[in-house]
Amino acid sequence: MLNHLQKELNELVNRGLDRTLRIAVTGLSRSGKTAFITSLMNQMLHINRVDNGHLPLFDAARQHRILAVQRVPQLDLSIPRFDYEGNLNALSQDPPIWPQSTRGVSETRLAIRYQRSDGLLRHLKEKGMLYLDIFDYPGEWLLDLPLLDLGFEEWSLELQRQLNGTHAALAQSWLTKVAKIQLTDAADEDILAQLAKDYTDYLWQCKKQGLHFIQPGRFVLPGELEGAPALQFFPLLHLSASQWQQLKREAKSESYFAVLTKRYEYYRQHIVKGFYENYFETFDRQVILADCLTPLNHSRQAFSDMQQALHQLFRNFHYGKRHLLNRLFSPKIDKLMFIATKADHITTDQLPNLIGLMRQLVQEGGRYVEFADIVTDYTAIASIRATQQVVVNQNGQSFKALQGIRSSDKQKVTLYPGSVPGRLPSADFWQNQKFEFDQFEPRRLEQGENIPHLRMDAVLQFLLGDKL
Repeated sequence: MLNHLQKELNELVNRGLDRTLRIAVTGLSRSGKTAFITSLMNQMLHINRVDNGHLPLFDAARQHRILAVQRVPQLDLSIPRFDYEGNLNALSQDPPIWPQSTRGVSETRLAIRYQRSDGLLRHLKEKGMLYLDIFDYPGEWLLDLPLLDLGFEEWSLELQRQLNGTHAALAQSWLTKVAKIQLTDAADEDILAQLAKDYTDYLWQCKKQGLHFIQPGRFVLPGELEGAPALQFFPLLHLSASQWQQLKREAKSESYFAVLTKRYEYYRQHIVKGFYENYFETFDRQVILADCLTPLNHSRQAFSDMQQALHQLFRNFHYGKRHLLNRLFSPKIDKLMFIATKADHITTDQLPNLIGLMRQLVQEGGRYVEFADIVTDYTAIASIRATQQVVVNQNGQSFKALQGIRSSDKQKVTLYPGSVPGRLPSADFWQNQKFEFDQFEPRRLEQGENIPHLRMDAVLQFLLGDKL
């Protein structure tokens, strides 16, 4: 109890003195959150007083105002430690492999000691300390946050409205089975478990088709809840409004309908709400990561699906100006950067188009946060750079190309990756053509080497520049 109170007091003091920043690294599954956090830590830990050439766009590093950066124990000892060392080991193997995707919540804390350059406190204390708290969590779990505002009927009707195209085709087998049960009958646990498994299989098929809007997210990444009745429910997509009302009147407490409703409410109130309250109410800065290239390889619906999933997330974060009172009692996000990842999978002349796609992807959410009058920016990065840009001469002409190890066949290739559209093409484009953006393996990281990147220094300048 005393340790908990001491931790809370220390955090309150640091917040009051504006010595702590909690960074929300937000993104859907496969957006590159783990790679981003690993690279951010690596770039910061390689800052020194002699040569910071790896971060030319980060003023505090370039001007040697940062004196030292160290990883220090996190405040919440109940959260697993972010596996930074394991990720470096993966990149150092021969051949190197990508760090494992996020499968649970983890945290890391960096202490940044710096030389004060302006402000009143520079006269009182020559050196300052900034604590940076960074959290990693599965993108799949993020998709459950909108459930906080939806009852079982509202959630089912919302998914019913979205049941079209690829979603509808993949759901047919499961929908046929659900339609056969009499919802007013006494619930059979084995049947419920099997139908929930069938629904989970449908969600996995959606993921394989490049779709991102998958709820509940823990069905595909259950963690410690695997096999628990809390994950053995499913939406009712075949009911009309009148059937919903009739079931509410007639279904008894032991019926399929009542049990499904009860399990959904338990999931929403105890699992989703707990996740939200523990990790999402105290952020100060945010980055939203999105892989805009991979959905283009699938279909317009895959891109639109990711767009819809991201749009639903914004209202679950608190945006606004920071001042002493809200730093202490109700922290708000005052800076937000939208980041298109895998910028090393295209040539540099295509980066403006990639950023344009990112703007289109988050346009509704962008307007929402602009209303809160916070600082926003858009960029494209490679957290861990896997390719090298080269110039190829062919038939008397020179053009930019990429060189790297292609993931599909593990071969070293030199190729032109193709053009990125500045705006999303119409749906009929994919009937006659398709995009084929390749995936690449990471380059091997040598002992003591900093991780190669593209524009991580610009991200650090945005997130930390005004604090250092």
